[in-house]
Amino acid sequence: MPDIRVAMVTREWPPQVYGGAGVHVVQLAQALRRKSTIDLSVHCFGGKRDDAFGYSSPPEFENANPAVQAIATDLLIADALKNVDIVHSHTWYANMAGHLAATMYNIPHVMSAHSLEPLRPWKADQLGAGYQISSWAEKSAIESAAGIIAVSDGMRADVLASYPNVDPAKVVTIRNGVDTDKFIPHFDPVTLEKYGIAGRYALFVGRITRQKGLAHLLRAWKEVPDEYGLVLAAGSPDEPGIGQEVADLIAELQTTRKNVWWIQKMLVHEELTSLLTSADLFLCPSIYEPLGIVNLEAMGCATAVLASAVGGIPEVVENHVTGELVEYSPDHRRFENAFRDGIVRLMSQPDLLTKYGAAGRVRAQREFGWDAVATATVNLYASLLK
Repeated sequence: MPDIRVAMVTREWPPQVYGGAGVHVVQLAQALRRKSTIDLSVHCFGGKRDDAFGYSSPPEFENANPAVQAIATDLLIADALKNVDIVHSHTWYANMAGHLAATMYNIPHVMSAHSLEPLRPWKADQLGAGYQISSWAEKSAIESAAGIIAVSDGMRADVLASYPNVDPAKVVTIRNGVDTDKFIPHFDPVTLEKYGIAGRYALFVGRITRQKGLAHLLRAWKEVPDEYGLVLAAGSPDEPGIGQEVADLIAELQTTRKNVWWIQKMLVHEELTSLLTSADLFLCPSIYEPLGIVNLEAMGCATAVLASAVGGIPEVVENHVTGELVEYSPDHRRFENAFRDGIVRLMSQPDLLTKYGAAGRVRAQREFGWDAVATATVNLYASLLK
């Protein structure tokens, strides 16, 4: 088979990686480059760089709505994709570049659905009127794409429910992966000392966005015994409202507890794996989560997980095997109480947490390797070029 020339289009690329979709793109690109049949080029936002084709938003759009800036950048990227066989885009930010390239150059467009705009109405708080533009961009791309990768069976169902005009045969599930050679148990007391962390603790890692449910966790934690610590590696609020709400809730907890630590920056990898490894329990209170790479990362570090049973999370966290799941409820107090009860019960059973953690690492290694993800992705590319 001759090499398949693939253009990967993404908003996020190192060093601007801030979410699960960005982690996915980086890891998938590395795995695809190990495939002898793939000639991969990466096209990303954020200006010129040495390891990818980087594009800046045209200066004329400097003061435009972020959604308009994204579309303007997509136009530049689409114009550059003349000599590829397939374009593969990630998130609505990049979808329009893939859609336009497919239209202009008659090549298949594959898009990975990491989340869906109709299921994230709170994005209107971040993008304002631009939310209508992001929704239009995603809808246009997803309804015309040659192939759609859903990162979980739950996401596949969401795609078909949100976009009933999409042919179900075009939507395939290829779950996210985790590099269990990088996310591996890593005990390092230096990291704990650096951030002043002592004693047993549970850990949250994620962006400050309504999707991640951090405010629910913080309200639940008010009734968790103060013998248990809470570490929050959380930054980059999507919009001022949720940022202020979270800051106020953390400040309230810290007035009565000395073991609530807030790390307001993206951790370097070694610090992240150290905090994951030393945590008794990883917490994922998301209200919407297509898959949840961060749960896989915790499992790779042999840490038990307590997560909400939404989206693709139950496909990752095996209930009562690698951790436990809490049913999400739109009755926020009910959900917060249930999450609190799960925290208290699990933190009181360290032997069970150790058992869950060990099983989680085995599951991550066995079922979520990146080579399998890349192989399935290459097979999809090949099927679209027949």
